[in-house]
Amino acid sequence: MTTLQTWLGYCLVALLACQATSGMASTVEELQAAGRLEVAGNISPAEDLVPGQKITLTLQIDTDRWFTGGTRISIPEVPGLVILQTEQFATNASEKRDGVSWVVQRWTLDVFPQRAGNFTIPPIRVQVKVNTDESEPVEGALHSLPIHFSTVVPEALAEIDHWVAAPAFEVRQSFDRPLEALEAGDAFELEVMFEAEDVMAMMLPAFTPEKLPGLAAYPLPPVLHNSNNRGQARASRTQRISYVVEAEGHYLLPARDYFWWDTRSKQLQLLSLPATEITVGTGSAQAKKRSLAITPRQLLALGVALVLLAGLIWLAWKWLPRLPLARCSAALLALWQQLLALRKPALPRRLNPDNSSGD
Repeated sequence: MTTLQTWLGYCLVALLACQATSGMASTVEELQAAGRLEVAGNISPAEDLVPGQKITLTLQIDTDRWFTGGTRISIPEVPGLVILQTEQFATNASEKRDGVSWVVQRWTLDVFPQRAGNFTIPPIRVQVKVNTDESEPVEGALHSLPIHFSTVVPEALAEIDHWVAAPAFEVRQSFDRPLEALEAGDAFELEVMFEAEDVMAMMLPAFTPEKLPGLAAYPLPPVLHNSNNRGQARASRTQRISYVVEAEGHYLLPARDYFWWDTRSKQLQLLSLPATEITVGTGSAQAKKRSLAITPRQLLALGVALVLLAGLIWLAWKWLPRLPLARCSAALLALWQQLLALRKPALPRRLNPDNSSGD
């Protein structure tokens, strides 16, 4: 009987141990099934989207344990979408749920639709490592739910091939030297810069110089720059073109128009670069001559000067014969002789002229 009781006691302990063990989650899947590990995804904005507009996809991972390793996100490939992970670190936080502390990780992905239509982002795989009730942490994969959204082309953009969808966009150009008085063999550089918010630099417009006989264009590779400050993305694209004047003539760098869909006001804006006229050679020389031409004011000043000069000549002709020229000449001669006398030495050339001892 004692042996039977002992055996039953062992069985009871084993059963209780199994029940206790079954209450502990030992895998990521079990933690998720027990509601102690969650993953969710959402996009912002979710409506009134146009192709090219940035959409922020946020993945939130919550647990009542704590993370013991790095989280890795597998970005899916979706036709018609560009999905990028521009933030390399998550935003960490904590919150209370029914008196229990939960740890929260928020990851963001940038999504850029390239066409109009309906899209589905499939479940995103997230690799996590968390602590459990057991001594060893567990590692495994979670999957978010699919995300559905659509983009449309507004009526204002229906006839436009390319636009920039952003809350801010600007374009400007500058030359490295004045373009007046250029001659054959001269060179100058044009710089065109595009800047926008909430886009990537590779999505900004390209600038292709036109081919003009007599004016050779040598574009340099564009300089692309992306920055992200507290979730605010900004991009720039700088294009430099070196021009060499090969022949005299008149050249026109045409105006350029760029379309901007303002995602804040939902309005279409038009940005333009002005046309630039360049004259080399004969036209430039004529411009120089025109710049040297006498103005009416200068002609008036010249006429007044000639009248004054004529008056002075007339006065000299009228009054010079009446002046006592002989008396003036004698006075000047006497003054000159006095000056010569002052230059003579105070002592004679020979001291004691009657003494011949020095001879």
